[in-house]
Order: sequence, then structure tokens, then C-alpha cells
Amino acid sequence: MNPPLTWQKSSFSDGAGANCVYVAAARNAGTIHLRESDAPEASLATTPAAFAALIRSLARK
Repeated sequence: MNPPLTWQKSSFSDGAGANCVYVAAARNAGTIHLRESDAPEASLATTPAAFAALIRSLARK
């Protein structure tokens, strides 16, 4: 059984609670999960390497 994820809100999300992006790392599987505040039941899963590449790409913009 997988332990529950601990979600962290992005520091770039707005303070009102809308338009927020959350990230969680699954400790036992080495997987990164992403979700939006307006659809918390849906999430994307990716590898740490792919997530790091996404962050690097976004930082260049």
C-alpha cells in the first residue's frame, strides 16, 4: 500500500487559494506528482529527472 502524498503549494501560487499548483514526492517510488487546485482529484506523475528538466525550462522563460 502506498503512503498518502504530502502536497506542497508552489510559492508562485496566488494567496487566495485559486490558481495554485501543488507538488508531492512519493518516497518509495521516486515519483513526482503535480496537481492544480481547481482539480485536486486529477494529478500527473513523472520522474524526478523529467520534473527537473521542466523546472529548468520554465526558469529560462
